[in-house]
Amino acid sequence: MARRAKTAAALSALLVVGVSGAGAVVWSGAHSGRDTEAAAPLRVRTVTVTRTDLSDSRTLPGTLGFGRSHVAKGTGQGVVTALPKPGARAVRGQALYRVDDRPVPVFFGATPFFRTLSKTGVRGHDVGVLGDNLRALGYDTGPAGTARNAGEGEEFTPGLAAALKRWQHDTGQDATGTLVPGRAVVLPGAVRVDTVQAQVGDPADAALLTYTSAAKSVTVPVEATDVGTIKVGDTAQITLPDGRTVRATVKALGRTVQGGGAQDAAAQNGPATVDVSVVPNRAADVGGLDAAAVQVRFDTTARKGVLTVPVGALLALREGGYALQHPDGTLVAVRTGMFAGGLVEVSGKGLAEGSKVVTAP
Repeated sequence: MARRAKTAAALSALLVVGVSGAGAVVWSGAHSGRDTEAAAPLRVRTVTVTRTDLSDSRTLPGTLGFGRSHVAKGTGQGVVTALPKPGARAVRGQALYRVDDRPVPVFFGATPFFRTLSKTGVRGHDVGVLGDNLRALGYDTGPAGTARNAGEGEEFTPGLAAALKRWQHDTGQDATGTLVPGRAVVLPGAVRVDTVQAQVGDPADAALLTYTSAAKSVTVPVEATDVGTIKVGDTAQITLPDGRTVRATVKALGRTVQGGGAQDAAAQNGPATVDVSVVPNRAADVGGLDAAAVQVRFDTTARKGVLTVPVGALLALREGGYALQHPDGTLVAVRTGMFAGGLVEVSGKGLAEGSKVVTAP
């Protein structure tokens, strides 16, 4: 009778539970011996402790497109006489539109041409944009006029002025060696024209068009509390409307939290989110689509070669932590790690691959 009383007391310390979410740090001692034997039923369901790889993945809805659009404004004097069509690509050194029937070519950079560049010796980031683009187009600008202080930009040297004059001559412009604002437009890269806002005959110093990235990407709203598990460079998979799955890479994480405020909650707009940008590894995989609703799977965590059991095999100990039960009733205390796909990572003394443990029916 005393032995049965001890066995009943041991069993009362256990609850069979189904758990999910993050792993817990648990009691790590081992229950063994006659005092911890559980009176196992005559017929129990068992599973095998296996060694495998676990991956924590999540699938979220996203939108395939060219990303957010930005406005391009003209500068300088004159009248717009020709505009591009939506979908046109900006090409370095080639005209995007025309003002006073003169071509306005594209340069790539971050600083617009805000002043006339004619006098040698002036420095600035606009000069650096001019020099970088002429060199990229194959023109020799002579020794670079770099500033002693990197924040001052490049110097407009005689060599740079001569390269500018040669480029103007080659592209059918007035070969003056002087750059006037409005005679070239600076864009961040090989962008795509999204919409045309101006009309022929409008002043040149107005909003002319909007542009987007030339490469397609998928924008995925991710809950702000979860975005920390996703990193730039992580792999992802995009499921297209036709069922095809293509490989992709996380390109950027947004810095603006959207929604989630008191007003949003009242309007039932859902939790706060951050946009994550995912780019297909091969542009050809989405070549036939300009926009579409898609699904994106993120594989955010991976554990290689760990011991696992189904979650239903865990026994919760009243004093804290978890254990596994062998078919003979012996209990083995375990630590839990990653949970994924109905499996849980386990470790503990006396636990080995191939072992049989009892699981919930």
